[in-house]
Formats: sequence, structure tokens, C-alpha cells
Amino acid sequence: MKHSGGALLSSITIDKGSKQKISTQVFIGIRDIILSEGLKAGERLPASRTLAIELSVSRTTVIDALERLISEGLLEARSGAGTFVSDVMQEDRPSLQNTHLKLGDDNKEHPVKLSNVIEKALPDLIARDHLPKEPRCFITGLPALDEFPMSQWLRLSSKNLRGERSNIMGYGQPFGLQRLRSAIASHINASRGILCNPQQIFITGGAQHAFQLISSMLLNSNDKVWIENPSAIGARNSLIANGAKLIPVNVDKDGIIVSEGLKQAPDFKLAFVTPSHQQPLSIIMSLKRRFSLLVAAEDADAWIIEDDYDSEFHFEGQPVPTLKSVDTNDRVIYVGTFSKSIFPSLRIGFIISPLGLVDPFEQIFNSIQSGVPTHSQAVISDFMDEGYFATHIRRMRSIYAERYHALRDLSERYLPEFLDIQPTQSGLHTVGFLKQDTDEIALSLALDKKGVSALPLSRYCLKKIDNKGFTLGFGAVNPDQIKSSIIIMADTFNELI
Repeated sequence: MKHSGGALLSSITIDKGSKQKISTQVFIGIRDIILSEGLKAGERLPASRTLAIELSVSRTTVIDALERLISEGLLEARSGAGTFVSDVMQEDRPSLQNTHLKLGDDNKEHPVKLSNVIEKALPDLIARDHLPKEPRCFITGLPALDEFPMSQWLRLSSKNLRGERSNIMGYGQPFGLQRLRSAIASHINASRGILCNPQQIFITGGAQHAFQLISSMLLNSNDKVWIENPSAIGARNSLIANGAKLIPVNVDKDGIIVSEGLKQAPDFKLAFVTPSHQQPLSIIMSLKRRFSLLVAAEDADAWIIEDDYDSEFHFEGQPVPTLKSVDTNDRVIYVGTFSKSIFPSLRIGFIISPLGLVDPFEQIFNSIQSGVPTHSQAVISDFMDEGYFATHIRRMRSIYAERYHALRDLSERYLPEFLDIQPTQSGLHTVGFLKQDTDEIALSLALDKKGVSALPLSRYCLKKIDNKGFTLGFGAVNPDQIKSSIIIMADTFNELI
């Protein structure tokens, strides 16, 4: 219906209790009427004063909404005549069949079309919703946040914020802050025995970002990739998402079984391993097995990703050399992260590139990577250069050793008939194998309801392994919390087994 003052727009509802601005509500209301053809091209709208009275809002509010609609081309103002629906609206335009879909609704009639690679990968991707947000027994991957030297970090952060603004607020260096690259090169040489120059180091938005970059750069669709079984979920997702054909290779007491990998796929293009602290089994790859893997990669003309995610915290015996440090043929791409050694929300990691890949990495970072926040890199650089990082690592090794021994001793005391805690020499977690053949998933769910996180090993497996059990993180919680949770586990196991 119409009258001389223009179309009636009484269907527009205004919620004055909403956080959304009233002018925005008016804008959306008129826009939806136009797009749904409730108002035709050339049709006149009421005068702003009339519309304000009908909607019980101020005229200023209406004018603001109308001016926005005019700027977007939905309305046009004709001098001396009024405001009209734009003639453009009589042209062909997209249908509105999906306008009222809500988040989570299925659109089965017109499903979204994804790339063939992602479409194929999606069913095999595992959600990382178990990434820890706060300390809890026995989550993995979270360091002892309560022990971090926050006062030192804040001082260094403030110092950098007070410095030259262009140094931290402009676009950063694409390969990473040069002084951080230099600090990492010095640290990694002294602590991990890797000889490299800063130009081989590329700063990333965490290890996961590094895996994604490497996979997209080196893999073609259906290239064969050896991956430990069980294995790190995040890296597995990145490889699958880039079209890799994963070849799960079992792990024994010496690490990935190279002979098994050669039987399955001698023509592999890439291998992903965690030699210093196998994720999740906590095994350290033997030196002999490392040499075997390097020879296999050389024979296949393949690359190796070494994920050295928490080896800083080697708290018993002498650490075995990194795979990168004994790589004489430049096959290993080393990935490190500050998520465990400092804290996860930094989202800063790094790649140590083989010399032969430096130029491709530089091209990739120069063309499609914007770099990670310069301020965070600057603070880490100072944290390392002023000796706080080394002091922090030494202190945390002692703390994690105490927490690991508490987990092992308390498990032997309260869970001797249920769990076989595997020894570890480093890191923030170990595993406990079930001594009885029972449903590890049901036990994990029951524990979760009681506030204890013990993820089943099957979650990390591409193919079934002989052992059942749980990953048990000890880094984020103190011995008293470990004890109370072990008692909960004992009670739960007694109820269900």
C-alpha cells in the first residue's frame, strides 16, 4: 500500500534495547525490504520526518540510515522530489535464497564449493579443540604458566613500546626481525649443536604455520609423506590439507621404523618426525635410526621435517644430537617454536632452512607472507640477549623434572595395576599404557567429566597400534594437583575396569 507521502514501511521493527545502533537497524530494515523487492525500482520513500514519526525514532537517525543507503547505491535522492529506490534495482541481481541462513544451518540445495584438495582432505582432518586454554591435569603442550618470569617480560615489553614507533608499528621484516634471527642462530648452535647462519632462519607464526608453509611449498597432490604412527595432529592436518598421501610408519623404542617406511613407500617425498621427544610416545630416536632415516631421504631425494617442539627441557642425561646437526647432506628442515619455552599465545616459531631452500623460502616470505608482530619478536630478542631465556630454561628443567617424577611415583603408588608410565628424559608429557585390555576412549571421557584430561592414544593414530593408553602432560600443573588427579584416575579406573 502507498500514500502520497511514500511507501509504508511499518514492517521495520526497532529494538531500542539492542546493542546495535538504531540507525543501523533502520538501514538494515530498509535494505532488506528493497533487496526482497518489497520496494521496487523508482518507488518513493517517505520523507525523513514522516519516517521518523512512523518508526518512533529521531529524524537524525533516519537521515543517517538514508544517507548510508544512498552511498551504497540502493537509494537515490532527486532534488525537489524526494528519495527513491535506485533504478539499478530493476537490473538482474543475485537471488536472496540464503539471506536468512544462520550460523550452523545446512545449505544442502547450494553447498559451498571448495578446492578439490581441501574437499578431499576435510574428512581426514582432526579438530584441535583439545588445545589447552588453561592449566589442567593432564593436558599436553602447555608449559608452567605460573612459573614464567612475567615481571622481566613486562619490563622488556615496555622498553620496546617506548622506543621508536616505526620499529614496532610498521610492516615488519618479511623473514623476521634480524636480531631475533641472530639470537636464535647463536642459541641453537650452543644448545642444540646446529651450525647455521641467521639467513637460514625464517620466523613464522608458530610451528603450525611453518608446517603449512613447508607443505605448500614442497608437496604436490598425492605425494607420499612418511609420518610417525602415532603422530602430531597439527602437522598431520597441514600435510593432508596440502594434498599429501600420508604413509603411517610405526614407531619402536628407537623411533620411526625406517625399514617399514621403505617397504611401504620407497619413493616418499617428505618425512615428518619428532626425534628428540616423539609426539606422543616420548621416545628419543636413536642415533643409528637417525642415520638410517637420513640415508633413506638421500636415496629417495626426499626432505625431512624435524619438529623439535620441546627439546629445550631435557632434564635427565645428555641430550641426543638433533637430526639437523648430523645431517651432512642438507635434507633436514628444522622447525622450532617458543610456544613451550616461553608461552603459546606468542604464536612465534621458526624454520631453519637447508641452504638449498633458502632462496625459495625468501621468495615465498617476500611475496605472500607479511611477517609476525615485530614487537613480540623484539621482546623475545631482548629476553634471549639479556640471558633471561637461558635462565628460564634451566629453572624450568628442574621444575619439569620434579613434576615428571611426581607423576611417575604417584602412578606407581595409586595405579600400579592399571597404568605403565613410560620413562621420558625431556619435555612436558609422557604416556601411560593401559595394563588391561579396556576401552580407552570411555575411560578418557569419564575422566574428562571429572576435570582430568587424559587423551587416548588412538586419537593420534593413523592406523591401529598394539598399545592402548593416554597422553599425560605434567608441565602445566604442580605435584599437589598431580596427586589429586591421580587419585581421581584410580577411583575412575576402579569403577569402570
